[in-house]
Amino acid sequence: MMSMIKNYELYKVFYWAVKTGSLTQAAKALYLTQPSVSHAIKQLEDGFGVPLFFRTPKGVELTQEGNVLYSYIEQSMILIALAEEKMAALKNLDSGELRIGGSDSLFKHYLLPILESYHSRHPGIKLHLHHGTTPEVITFLKEGRIDLGVVRMPIVDPQLKVRESFQLQDCFVAGARYAELKDKTLSLEQLLQYPVILFSRNSRARMTITELFQSYGLTLKPDIEVGSVDLLIEFARRGLGISYVTREFVSNELEAGSLFEIRLDVSLPPSHVGIMTMRNMPLSIAASRFIELVG
Repeated sequence: MMSMIKNYELYKVFYWAVKTGSLTQAAKALYLTQPSVSHAIKQLEDGFGVPLFFRTPKGVELTQEGNVLYSYIEQSMILIALAEEKMAALKNLDSGELRIGGSDSLFKHYLLPILESYHSRHPGIKLHLHHGTTPEVITFLKEGRIDLGVVRMPIVDPQLKVRESFQLQDCFVAGARYAELKDKTLSLEQLLQYPVILFSRNSRARMTITELFQSYGLTLKPDIEVGSVDLLIEFARRGLGISYVTREFVSNELEAGSLFEIRLDVSLPPSHVGIMTMRNMPLSIAASRFIELVG
């Protein structure tokens, strides 16, 4: 490493000597003394075993060997300057990307306003959203396809760090077809006498409600399975059954009266949502700012 640093300093002197055509001007550009510049050039020439410059009354000119070296050094210096500009842009969030994993419902009902605010503050950052269930998002993160995931907890994995963000409450809802249930309180056994609609994929919410029924010695078998929260809501609204959804995601329907919540004689546990990252991987500035915005 020390050799690389030393060589870089020598190459920088060589580059500026060529750019200015003068060892004196190169010394001024680099805030060095002329003897220091001359010594650096001699070190390079001794190291390669060939002369790099002709000394002329007007300054210095490249030898044929010096021209070959300069063709590479010039490209390197340009790339280094571009790299410095890129790093400054990343630090200032003028460019870069942020890759987030999460469920469709969390993106739509919770993350959308946060993403809108983030984009407004940092329009140069490209946003990439990867949709999936909690197990899928965990896989995305471990494979390096996303920077962070927004998932339902609990997550027990020593490779992952999860920061709790907010709480949700799941519930069963129905539409006008089951209006007779509005003023009733059902047991879990009674609920199973009606068609139940669940999310078809292996989501954290579905696993949680299945485990709850199992704790009471009951088996929850859905009559209908759908692939999105929007369909859970729409199927319940149309009277195809009783859907298990997140209350916060159907607040408009509950307020308008197109859906109502089924009251149960047991309490359904709340679910917690967290921001998930790899434990031993440093976060990009773009990802850190997003987490700060989520609060």
